[in-house]
Amino acid sequence: MINHAEVAMLEEALDVLEEGFTDLPAFAPELDPQRLRPVLEAVAARMQDNYPYPHPYYAGQMLKPPHPVARIAYALSMYINPNNHALDGGRASSAMEKECIRDIAAMFGWSEPLGHLTGGGTMANLEALWISDRLHPGQRVLASDQAHYTHGRISDVLKIPFAAVASNATGAMDMEALENELEKGDVGTVVATMGTTGLGAVDPLPRILDLQSKYGFRIHADAAYGGYFVLASNLSETTRRRYDAMTEVDSIVIDPHKHGLQPYGCGCVLFKDTSVVKHYKHDSAYTYFSSDDLHLGEISLECSRAGSSAVALWATHRLLPPVEDGEFASSLDRCVSALHQVRDALNANPAFTVLHDPMLDIIVFSVAGDDAGTVSAANQRLFDRAARRNLHLALIEMPVQFVNNRMPLDASEAETVTCLRSVLMKPEHDDWAHDIIEILNELGGS
Repeated sequence: MINHAEVAMLEEALDVLEEGFTDLPAFAPELDPQRLRPVLEAVAARMQDNYPYPHPYYAGQMLKPPHPVARIAYALSMYINPNNHALDGGRASSAMEKECIRDIAAMFGWSEPLGHLTGGGTMANLEALWISDRLHPGQRVLASDQAHYTHGRISDVLKIPFAAVASNATGAMDMEALENELEKGDVGTVVATMGTTGLGAVDPLPRILDLQSKYGFRIHADAAYGGYFVLASNLSETTRRRYDAMTEVDSIVIDPHKHGLQPYGCGCVLFKDTSVVKHYKHDSAYTYFSSDDLHLGEISLECSRAGSSAVALWATHRLLPPVEDGEFASSLDRCVSALHQVRDALNANPAFTVLHDPMLDIIVFSVAGDDAGTVSAANQRLFDRAARRNLHLALIEMPVQFVNNRMPLDASEAETVTCLRSVLMKPEHDDWAHDIIEILNELGGS
């Protein structure tokens, strides 16, 4: 899982970095290898207590390893440790961040949005909902009941009224349920989830846009997990139309630390209307004096932020530009292809039932059965047995009524069913899908 050539490339890059500071008097921080070495070895030993996240046999939670160029660039920049709040804390890294924002915005057909990186999707979504409340004060936020729980929690923190809208059998937001809520006349924002983290479902954005023209709410696209699939070429026609409509929304959140090959934490928020910058306006007696250029802290709720995140993302964009038909886009196609392989194999095995039509690279399935309690126990057992074979899946609690769409159950007492979930978000999963299928077929739910 570890390529030690990265260390050599980091050392070469550090030599180049140091050339930029040769006019300074000689200085090097004190370093006592005899004291550091045992501590670092202890760290390495402790870190063995992890699942093998970088390996293709890890197909459980939404954990994708950073690209080597991102790891190296991040480590390299840590020798400067820039802070992208004010320009005097991170001149180069702030410029790199602004370039990255333009790259990401271009994926959605936006040329000059207001935007910046964040510590993750939660903070990015918080900013989007905070702006929404400034524009529609006191009005409700709606999101699907399959949307990330962060929207309800953030709305509570911001004291914004929130309601969950029922989803349909695909896991996407139900449009009839949405319009029922909109008819109440108190909705300021609808969150369209462009890839739910449970099922990988994509909300029907074109139909939400039609309702926007009728009811006049803002649309925030939470694409934290699924946003990069706008570049994929092998989505279904329905899913493709939903992504193509993202150019029409008011704000977008996307997480480069998910499909963007970045270390944690690296999120991003974009606003189409740059005039919302007025809501960020604040004074600082000592922060913004070094330049008349825009300081990123002037358009962000966060203060200190890791400039290293911008450096790593910039390096990744230079190596793998986030454009259609490029190498990076091809890697997303491979994730979708891996999903299709696993889906088809599970559908062909009567021991399993696939519980939805996967749209991206997440699949939820179950050992076949007719009793909720027995099925839950069988899924837990398969999860444990697969882990002993070094194949790491995930578990998800699904409502009985959702499971009943594909596998009718006797569930007189149970409200949920423990199901199996797999996120095939590494491009290498396309090559390893056969091995994963083989293990699942061998275990067979017995």
